[in-house]
Amino acid sequence: MFSFLKKKSSGSDNDQGNTDKPGSSWFAQLKSGLARTGDQLTGLFSRGGKIDDDLYEELETILVTADVGLNATHALLADLRHQVREQRLSEASELKEALAHCLLRLLKPLAQPLHAETHKPFVIMMVGVNGAGKTTSIGKLAKYLQGQGLSVLLAAGDTFRAAAREQLATWGERNNVTVIAQQSGDAAAVIYDAVQAAQARGIDVVLADTAGRLTTQANLMEEIKKVKRVIAKLLPDAPHEVLLVLDANTGQNALSQVKAFDQALGVTGLILTKLDGTAKGGVIAAIAKAHPIPVRFIGVGEGLDDLRPFVAEDFVAALLGLEE
Repeated sequence: MFSFLKKKSSGSDNDQGNTDKPGSSWFAQLKSGLARTGDQLTGLFSRGGKIDDDLYEELETILVTADVGLNATHALLADLRHQVREQRLSEASELKEALAHCLLRLLKPLAQPLHAETHKPFVIMMVGVNGAGKTTSIGKLAKYLQGQGLSVLLAAGDTFRAAAREQLATWGERNNVTVIAQQSGDAAAVIYDAVQAAQARGIDVVLADTAGRLTTQANLMEEIKKVKRVIAKLLPDAPHEVLLVLDANTGQNALSQVKAFDQALGVTGLILTKLDGTAKGGVIAAIAKAHPIPVRFIGVGEGLDDLRPFVAEDFVAALLGLEE
């Protein structure tokens, strides 16, 4: 049926031992999380009829309202029209598979897995605006890395919010990992201490939380730049990864965050959270078109195992409401 779905990433770089086949619980969660867009597309393609300008207009509306953005939508539609001409498609029902392949071509370059075994300690700096799910993602990422056989240490670098420290401590207990924290003080100093502790204890990965930053607050963005500089003083090639956590529900604002944080810090990867039924999901296509940065992980729920490596084939299948 959909050829790219038959070539699942078992044993590939995208798998990392955690990818399930369509129809499994993980895929079912992802599909459910993207149902808001998937149902609209399924309804459009399943009602029959010929491929015409009206159909393209309706598809354009669905894509734009799904947070794909104008530039990515126009690029996808141009590619789709090319596929229709080349394959001589005529029925609306035939557009679904063609769109799946167009989306896959756009998103597949973003599917680059995280390799945290290249340095020891491997320092990951977690950044993002308040409310994006940053601290929760750290807890889930710790569990994932432990599943890869790596030891982990957490740094409570969000010194502005006592609740953030408490939340991280809870995740540390759940994962049975050490959390380096201070009741007050400088975020850079806390993370510096954590990296030193990791070196002394032979820890594989340091996950460093940072305070939430609004991209419009220049002074606060300068503070987070300082954190990165301090890490580099201790380990010249660190941080080895700067992960930006994005709330999938923020729409095109997520693209603005990608651009701002990348300009300030040199973002190396993204985590897209809260794909839980309210998200439209299309913003990942907007990012792929306007400011492509690897998507390392996506999250669909609150459970410890609800953060998985981004696999473009699974995401496209879920977004379009495809079956196994």
